[in-house]
Order: sequence, then structure tokens, then C-alpha cells
Amino acid sequence: MFYDLLCIGAGPTGLATAIEARRRGLRPLLVDKGCLCNSIYHYPTNMVFFTTPELLEIGGLPMVCAGEKPTRTEALKYYRKCAAHEQLELRLYERVVAIEPRNGAFSVRTQSANGRVDEYRAKRIVVATGYYDLPNRLDVPGEDLPHVSHYYREAHPCWNCDVVVIGGKNSAVEAALDLFRGGARVTLIHRRAQLGASVKYWLRPDIENRIKAGEVQARFETVVTRIEPGMVWIRPVDASAEERPVRADFVFALTGYHPDFEFLRALGIALEPDTNRPAHNPETLESNVPGIYLAGVVLGGNQTGEIFIENGRFHGQQIVRAIAES
Repeated sequence: MFYDLLCIGAGPTGLATAIEARRRGLRPLLVDKGCLCNSIYHYPTNMVFFTTPELLEIGGLPMVCAGEKPTRTEALKYYRKCAAHEQLELRLYERVVAIEPRNGAFSVRTQSANGRVDEYRAKRIVVATGYYDLPNRLDVPGEDLPHVSHYYREAHPCWNCDVVVIGGKNSAVEAALDLFRGGARVTLIHRRAQLGASVKYWLRPDIENRIKAGEVQARFETVVTRIEPGMVWIRPVDASAEERPVRADFVFALTGYHPDFEFLRALGIALEPDTNRPAHNPETLESNVPGIYLAGVVLGGNQTGEIFIENGRFHGQQIVRAIAES
């Protein structure tokens, strides 16, 4: 099967790219190792977006939601309807395992969850893989125990339990507040002296008041050294200090996420040594590998907070315009 454009990643940026390509008369294919909008699906169940609906829209298709800001559920419904309305070709639950140049195009081999191998040919490739699938690990013993997670879904299973949340930015703060209101006994652990500067303005006074009232325990300038069943061992950032235990029936290590840099390197894309920003033409978003383009948060390298749905959704227009004009 031959396509003009194969987009790796079926999130909002990938969908917007495929929509733009179809409207330009090209045949695009979307491939994703997970479900449609896999990252949004793994957001907390009751999450509300910080932004307003029009800033999440793709392809000029209006998003309608009940409140001022869309929920995770409303966003997933919207992107499903966009894909259906535009009759996009998708291959979900297929992981890209190899990309090879062949006769002026690319051969893309995928493997599905059941082991089936498929091959597609495309004239050009767009990498829009996001970053939410790869958490920044603590690299401490016990991090892979069953009661430890790098993702937070909801508070209900943690009711009347001791819970440790590791991190000091929005994800950690939102989880700590939700867990507290869901009846959990929460300890927030952060290696810095204070919460991150990017914490949302309405969350900061809330969490600070909960900490001040003793409703959420906080351990700043503290690191986790190991995790055991029912226990997290911590110490101050000063390596000479002694460890101490904190009870933990559940642990949420919400320390951020990063793009799949190894995948980019395997494609031959050059990354800046300090920032991991991939080499690309800022006008066309074509990487240093001819025919391979980059879209969305992968362009930011380590700075994943620079690109969101709000600005990444326009990358497809740049890419497809450059392709159409070439």
C-alpha cells in the first residue's frame, strides 16, 4: 500500500496533519502504537483542560463542550468525530519497528499487539509521537513495583490509604489535591525547595493552603532513595543525611515525561547534545533526513513545556504546504 504521507502518532497533531494532507489531495496514513489520542486517553479520568475549546480544534472543525473548558472525555469524543468525519485511514495498536529508504520513498514496517507484521510505503514520513509515553524515571530500587505508577488516573482506589506523590509541577499538584479530596492521606515529595514556577495560578494557593493546614504533608528538598511494599524511603538532598521511611500504599512518580529520543536517532535525525532538540528546517519542519518531517512536542527536545496542542496543531499546515509546494 502506497501513501503520500505516513504520520507516526495519531494524537491531535498527527490528526491535524492528516486532515490537511487529505484536503490538499494527498493520501495520508496514521499509525499509532496505542489508541486514538493515546496520550489524552491516559490523562487523569476527570481532567479539565487549562485552555478553551477553540484552541484545541483541528481542521477548522468546531469543538462543543458543556463548560468553559473542555474535559478529557469531551476532547476524546471530539477527536474521534474529527477522524470519522474526515474519513482518515488509521492503523491503531501498531508499533513502527523499522523505516528504510527504498526507491525514492520509505518502507515502514509495523508490528501489532498480536504479533502481526505489516509493511507500508510512503513518499514522506511525519513523526508526531508526542512524549507522554516515556516517563522520566527516578532510577531507584522498587520503582517498578505494582503499587508504583508514573501516571495518575483517579482518587477512588486510594480512599483511606497512604499515598506518596513525587514531583512538584502541575501533574503532581493536581494529583495531590485530588487524592486529598478523595479521602487519601497524601505526602508530596519534591527535590526542590518550592513548587515549580509553572504551577497553575488557581492550584498554587490551594495546595499551599492544604500544606499549611497539614492536610497534605510536604517534604521539600527531599529525594526518594528506594521504594518497598508499603513504604517509601526518603532523605534530604544532602547525600550525607540519613534515610527515613514514609508509609505508602500507593506511589505516583509524576516527575515528567520526554520524547523518544532513541527512536529519532534510529531514523538518523541529529539531536543537539545539551537540549536534544532535533535538527530541522523551521520553515518546513523537515528534519536533516530528507523526506522525514517533525511535528508537535518532539520539536522541543527536553523542553516539553514549549509545545502544546494549541500550537502543535498548526505544524501539519507547515509540513503539508511545504510538501505541496515542493
